[in-house]
Amino acid sequence: MALITITKWILLWMLLSVTMKPIQGQQQQVPCLFFLGDSQFDNGNNNLLLTSAKANYPPYGIDYPDGATGRFSNGRNIADFLAQLLGFAEPVPAFATARGSDIIKGVNYASGAAVILEESGIQLGDRISLDRQLLNHRLTIARLSLLLSKQSSSVNDYLSKCLYAVNMGSNDYINNYLMPQFYPSSRLYTPDRFAEILIQKFSGQLRTLYNTGVRKVAVFGIGLLGCLPQELGMYPTNGSPCVDFINNYVQLFNNRLKPLIDNLNSNLPNAQFIYINITSISSGDPSVIGIRVGNAPCCVVSRRTGQCAPNQVPCSNRNEYAFWDNFHPTEILNLGTASRAYNATVPSDAYPVDIRRLVQQQN
Repeated sequence: MALITITKWILLWMLLSVTMKPIQGQQQQVPCLFFLGDSQFDNGNNNLLLTSAKANYPPYGIDYPDGATGRFSNGRNIADFLAQLLGFAEPVPAFATARGSDIIKGVNYASGAAVILEESGIQLGDRISLDRQLLNHRLTIARLSLLLSKQSSSVNDYLSKCLYAVNMGSNDYINNYLMPQFYPSSRLYTPDRFAEILIQKFSGQLRTLYNTGVRKVAVFGIGLLGCLPQELGMYPTNGSPCVDFINNYVQLFNNRLKPLIDNLNSNLPNAQFIYINITSISSGDPSVIGIRVGNAPCCVVSRRTGQCAPNQVPCSNRNEYAFWDNFHPTEILNLGTASRAYNATVPSDAYPVDIRRLVQQQN
């Protein structure tokens, strides 16, 4: 392994070690924090939905203080760690449970199996698509208007200082393009054309978000879906550690995100969009930070869903596993992703700046 790669992962391990310790008296870096996304961010919005995409049962949450809350992990998820890194004393509440003045510090709208295209993921049952999450945000804005009515600043001024993180697109591949038994998209569109359809829709959704007064937005790219245990169990790898054709499909979408960010920042006044490159963040040798198993889940998974089977005993060495179930990372991987999104280890992790620098920028 090249020295630069070893050095990068040693630095990451040092960062993780520091981040895992409680941060005393850290100042909150933005007045509020909002999350729109899928199961990578979801902290309980799917609990009451009629869907198979749920994580509100053991062994999910085995390492989370409150147990199985609906997070698709053994412990904290990316949203939890980002809130911690940004100085928030508590996780941002789920939209489903946020009440009263709780929303002043932000809301998490994310939903397991959430999608850019409304039709994706329908075989799983209900899920709160990005379009629906944007509608929920409008409800939050109406509630914020009442709560902030006695203050001098308007809701738009307030929201323009807040940070938004958006993580979408994975399920449009996993639960649409890569499921020909349910969806005709792979027969109707080339991989390149499907990526373009997703980007066109996503661009409109991000513009809708901007039009609600939002200015600072971190847009997360799609990760290496071809390395998920679920996909490794379905497709031959031909000697590669991952299913390369799936990663190639996803990269066609990711390659369009930088130009999209540039377009939004150039054409929308005061817009401050950034791109978080999950492919870059996933690079390197995870064994340097103690991860030994990168192609299998820690929990016993259901053959039907690929999620953890209820009430089964998971592996005890969870910090040595990259994946918790067949789709979702363990807490240690979530920490690594959040840490590098917040403070880029290498320039390719974020564009044009990372989250730490984004929140420091003036409107």
